[in-house]
Amino acid sequence: MTTVRFQDLPLADRERSWDRDAAEARVRRWAKAEDEPTARYRKAFLWYDGDKADQFTAYKLPIADVIDGKLKAVPRAVMAAAQVLEGARGGVRLPDKDVAGVRRNVERYYEKMGEEAPFEKAA
Repeated sequence: MTTVRFQDLPLADRERSWDRDAAEARVRRWAKAEDEPTARYRKAFLWYDGDKADQFTAYKLPIADVIDGKLKAVPRAVMAAAQVLEGARGGVRLPDKDVAGVRRNVERYYEKMGEEAPFEKAA
């Protein structure tokens, strides 16, 4: 189980819509990952199951799309990932040891957007 290292991707336009399936297809082409995931493909996600890294279903919480030939973090995708981490859409099951790292990466993208991540603060 592995949190993807923070990629510090450039941000797409704030108003760009997020279509997970279309973005994932573009990322596969860009990453030359038509048959199986590659290290380049991994950059578009926040987390993957390292034991199944050769399977597309191992990759969770996509946040990026290919725009003008460059991989960029899509603000609406980052927001969707934050919501899923908070339980929206049924949430996502991640190993407890990985949650803090994934949340920190989301927080870093929120900082890039000039906003505060919507996570509840510990008392």
